[in-house]
Amino acid sequence: MSIAPVPRIAVIVVAAGSGTRLGADAPKAFVGLDQHSILRHALDGVARVGDVQVVVVAPAGREGDALTETLAAFGDRSDLVSVVVGGATRQASVAAGLGAVWPDVEIVLVHDAARALTPPDVFARVIAEVDAGSAGAIPILPVIDTIKRVHDGRVIAGVDRAELSAAQTPQGFRRDVLDAAYRAVAGEFTDDAALVAEAGHAVAAVAGDPLAFKITTPADLARASALVAPHPSAAPSLIHAPALPRVGIGTDVHAYGGDGTLWLAGLEWPGERALSGHSDGDAVAHAIVDALLAAAGLGDIGTHFGTDRPEFAGAHADAFLARTHALLGEAGFRVGNVSVQVQANRPRFAARRAEAEAVLSAALGGAPVSVTATTTDGLGFPGRAEGVAAFAVALVY
Repeated sequence: MSIAPVPRIAVIVVAAGSGTRLGADAPKAFVGLDQHSILRHALDGVARVGDVQVVVVAPAGREGDALTETLAAFGDRSDLVSVVVGGATRQASVAAGLGAVWPDVEIVLVHDAARALTPPDVFARVIAEVDAGSAGAIPILPVIDTIKRVHDGRVIAGVDRAELSAAQTPQGFRRDVLDAAYRAVAGEFTDDAALVAEAGHAVAAVAGDPLAFKITTPADLARASALVAPHPSAAPSLIHAPALPRVGIGTDVHAYGGDGTLWLAGLEWPGERALSGHSDGDAVAHAIVDALLAAAGLGDIGTHFGTDRPEFAGAHADAFLARTHALLGEAGFRVGNVSVQVQANRPRFAARRAEAEAVLSAALGGAPVSVTATTTDGLGFPGRAEGVAAFAVALVY
């Protein structure tokens, strides 16, 4: 009988975080995601990398749960896996995992369980870069959003994003480099790449993947849930684009009484009373956002654009719709079309309907948007000229 070779690669899966920002009643890695936990989805991804040693770092008291999830993911390769208890910080948890790595391992990857949908290709790129001679390598994505420095709810300045990238995991390193860096570390670092760089080693960057996003907030969990939701045409696993269309509805209302001029349907209406709201009060845009998010199963406008997001204070339709379009794209959806009805005595839409449709469509990547309007014959708060109501229906694929 032949003896299987000892793996030369180990993956430390960090799953000891509390997940406070997720607002769950369990440590983040053990929160449900479709039919399994976040940790199980992460481990399923690691299992597809190949025969590697796997060390799961779990919160104290959840070692048994972590081992159950690990054995379920690795099946007959259970001899490759182990579970250790994490520390008070991420850095302490990684150190605990590193202490359980077998002596013959040459490359160590550190992976956050919260990046549960990371494709195997990302692991392969990191491993290949270290194999090619780099001391370490991390997956990155370019920053595409406009970046602002904000203090006390006010924008201070813009930040040049040309040299900015978003770091992901797994982050991979030569075993001797990572061991030495952890032995010498004197402070706390937000990731292992920073710790290794502090020790004097250059860290290479490889292409990341949008699916490797970190599940941190309820909005992130909703996005991940939409990606792994079972579908009639596929097994309950990662789905890039459902074959059948999905429909969502959205509604929004805003009262008159804001500062400045009216913004509605992505247009400024000089001489009209402004609507009140955290942003510009554009009920049309907000109803469209809710309809699109509902269709994709990604939560609602409060989930992604709540009052705790200062960057959207005073923002107009293009900011809301462009970000929503990006969220859908990252989750594997494309917009089919949107129809929205405005209920208000003013402004009069007939003369600017085509203009509004063009602006809204452009913000959604060119997807068709139709706008209709009614005065409600003087009935209800729109008819009494107290505010504006909007109702939207969206089709996504």
